[in-house]
Amino acid sequence: SEGLALAPSGVVGQGGIMTDAEEERRRTGEKSRAYSTTSWERTPDEIKVCRKLEEISVEIGAEHITAVAIAYLLHVAPFVFPVSSGRKIEHLQANIEALDFTLTPAHIKALKDVLPFDVGFPHTMVGDGTVDTYLVAAAGHTDRWQQ
Repeated sequence: SEGLALAPSGVVGQGGIMTDAEEERRRTGEKSRAYSTTSWERTPDEIKVCRKLEEISVEIGAEHITAVAIAYLLHVAPFVFPVSSGRKIEHLQANIEALDFTLTPAHIKALKDVLPFDVGFPHTMVGDGTVDTYLVAAAGHTDRWQQ
């Protein structure tokens, strides 16, 4: 409503968005770079999201599930300019492919329903003020004032 634009980075999960076949290929040979953890393997939540992305990509004829992820991002807000990168030409092709199709409201709802919304960093670090986060708790004792 304010006409502000978003320029999110890491829109394809720093390599965490992949099909089961791609993960198996990496497990048996190619490996992958670990971005912020010691492991490149997907979490159970990432697997759930990836399987839904794969289901939708098959339905709409997209070659890459990362293209569906980027298309989703482009559909949920009016002014979104994703900052994405890659180290292979197929990553660039997948990013561009996201512009080739339109997701239906049913696709958007299906993706939103996979997991509850995670507000992400920095909110997961500083919290919403209802409880002390690990950083606040480590800094010392806090008292809550009644409103």
